[in-house]
Amino acid sequence: QVQLVKSGGGLVQAGGSLRLSCSASRSILSINAMAWYRQAPGKQREAVAVITNGGATNYDDSVKGRFTLSRDNAKNTVYLQMNTLKPEDTAVYYCAAEYRGEVIGYAYWGQGTQVTVSS
Repeated sequence: QVQLVKSGGGLVQAGGSLRLSCSASRSILSINAMAWYRQAPGKQREAVAVITNGGATNYDDSVKGRFTLSRDNAKNTVYLQMNTLKPEDTAVYYCAAEYRGEVIGYAYWGQGTQVTVSS
């Protein structure tokens, strides 16, 4: 089992920045990928950004140029830096991990953290 512990989030004005972090209880050198999802009220959960074991990143069009993924292997932590936040970024954010040699898909999820962007 892997536990993902998140921190960050909160309330910020439009145009502001927040950083989310997701710390894994197992080395992230063994991941296939880690991802950030979000779910806004009344909407389906959507993928926001993903980072692969090799360090490649991919972003949803809605956050490209504003959100940036990074990782600290020594701390087993992945970060999501969110800049130029918009009210439509308001959602509960989740991190998820897929590890090599395990079931395909994100088997491990962190607890959600609320991000609220006021206009």
